[in-house]
Amino acid sequence: MESTTINSVKPSVITTGLDHVVLHVSDLKRSLRFYTEILGMTEHHGGSGYMFLRCGEQVMGLFEVGHGQEVNCGPELNHMAFNQSTGSYEDVKAVLESHGIAVRGRQGDPRCIYFSDPDGHQLQLNVR
Repeated sequence: MESTTINSVKPSVITTGLDHVVLHVSDLKRSLRFYTEILGMTEHHGGSGYMFLRCGEQVMGLFEVGHGQEVNCGPELNHMAFNQSTGSYEDVKAVLESHGIAVRGRQGDPRCIYFSDPDGHQLQLNVR
């Protein structure tokens, strides 16, 4: 039986990069404050009930779910990791904690800071 490796299969679709990621949020205004005022993202474009934010070259969408609907923080997304270009690990950790954000690290890796957004989405900052 002949074995086929992934590299030998010709793809039928060729992707060129990640366009955007969308998170469901329960309160769009609260999430916008979190992502713009604390994490420094900028508004890109939006409309009623949604906003796309720019994070460097990447784009992230926040879509507000209807009142009473469950915010999807399910197992399909473990976490999102962002690069952080300013401040030391201790400085960045202190800023997050000053906003009441519980942070945790990863044993043996002094660059990673883990925390949750207001809806429970797991985030990571890689401190340079």
